[in-house]
Amino acid sequence: MRAILTWHSIDASDSAISVSREQYGRQLGWLERSGVQVVALEELLGLPDAADAAAITFDDGLASVESEALPALEARGWSATVFVVTSRVGLDNRWPGADDRVPTFATLGWESLGRLQDRGFSIGAHTRHHPRLPHCDDAVLEDELVSAADEIETRLGRRPEVFAYPYGELDARCAARVAALYRSACTAEIRPLAAGDSVVRLPRIDARYLRGVALRQRWGSPALRSFFSWRRALRSMRLAVAR
Repeated sequence: MRAILTWHSIDASDSAISVSREQYGRQLGWLERSGVQVVALEELLGLPDAADAAAITFDDGLASVESEALPALEARGWSATVFVVTSRVGLDNRWPGADDRVPTFATLGWESLGRLQDRGFSIGAHTRHHPRLPHCDDAVLEDELVSAADEIETRLGRRPEVFAYPYGELDARCAARVAALYRSACTAEIRPLAAGDSVVRLPRIDARYLRGVALRQRWGSPALRSFFSWRRALRSMRLAVAR
C-alpha cells in the first residue's frame, strides 16, 4: 500500500487538527514496525502500487513541526513535506474563515522553514491566505496559487513543486490551474494512492484517523483499507449534510 499521510499540529489540545506527542510517537513507531518505506512525496509517486511505502506531510506550517515533529523524524532518518500559507508565515493560523473550534497555533517563520529545507524537508505551497479555492474568482485564484509560489522561491531560493488544497476543496477549474503551476497536489480524500490517480488530485490519510483501531491493523491489510473506506464515506456524508 502506498499512502500520503498528513499531520497539522503536534500538541496536547486534542483539537480537530491535533495529535499529541505520545500519539505521534506511536504512529511513527507503527510505521517503523510495519516495515513501511518512508520516502519523499515525489519518490512515492514513482513506486509500484504494491510497494509498502508512505510520504509524510504537514499542512499549515505550524511551529510544532520544528519543535515536536522534526526530532522524531530525524531520529529515524525520515523527512517530510511542509505546506505553508505564505501570508501567515511567522504569525499564526488565524486566516480568514478559520474554524473557531481550532486553537490558535504559531506558525513557522522563514528562518525556521529555511532550516527545515536545509535538513532535507520540502516546502510546498498551501496558498497565500488559506481560502476555499472553488469560491475564488479567477483573479483571486491566480494570486493565491502564483504569489504563494513566488514568495517561497524568493524567501527560500527554491520554487515549490507541490501544493495542498486548503480544506481539501477543489474543482476542475482549480485543478487545471494547479496542474499548470505545480508538479503534484494533495487533497483531503481519505484513502491510499491507487494506480491512475491524477497527480493534482492525490488522496491523503489524516493522522487523526491513525489512532486506536487503525494502529491495530497491518499496513496495507484489507481491514485497514476497509477502515479508511468507512471513514471516507462518513466524511462525505458529514460534508453533504453541512452543505
